[in-house]
Amino acid sequence: MIMKLLEERIRHDGQVLPGNVLKVDNFLNHQVDPELMLTMGEEFARLFRDNGITKVLTVESSGIAPALMTGLKLQMPVVFARKHKSLTLVNDLYTATVYSYTKKVSNKISISKKFLGAQDKVLIIDDFLANGQAVAGLIEVCQQAQAEIVGVGIAIEKTFQRGHQLLKEKHIRLESLAKIAAFENGQVVFTDDSDNHVAADK
Repeated sequence: MIMKLLEERIRHDGQVLPGNVLKVDNFLNHQVDPELMLTMGEEFARLFRDNGITKVLTVESSGIAPALMTGLKLQMPVVFARKHKSLTLVNDLYTATVYSYTKKVSNKISISKKFLGAQDKVLIIDDFLANGQAVAGLIEVCQQAQAEIVGVGIAIEKTFQRGHQLLKEKHIRLESLAKIAAFENGQVVFTDDSDNHVAADK
């Protein structure tokens, strides 16, 4: 089961840093384990396959690997929001401002209007959900495009931070592959929630 596989990888290779930061650059957001990303993509595709998704959406750069594998398995395009200005990406953009608590900086994310529109059903994929700023930025972009958000798929969720509640308040379905309840004495404590999902409120 991918949840247990990912939890074991976090226990083995993850490093808890001050400020409730989990470092997983051994396999997810610096060095990337392609087989693990493929397994994650297969699980996200299984969870959301029947939702009529037309686009998988993420933000550069750490969300790209799991999003790409999800898009591969759903056979749908992957669009990633750009954090950095590009000479080829200057006009006709959807934009939102995203604050990073780990880097203590704000970034303006951008997506070209030609890649997202009212006809799209979007699955948002990201590596982490903590305070929910990156996901909130992607939601804002989808709202500007009048695209429908089918759900959010997260590799690692810190359930004790704000992001979980933010999605619940917006009635957006959340599926997380590994759910962290706390960090204690430098160790990761996972939730005991075997169902591992929050359904959208009706």
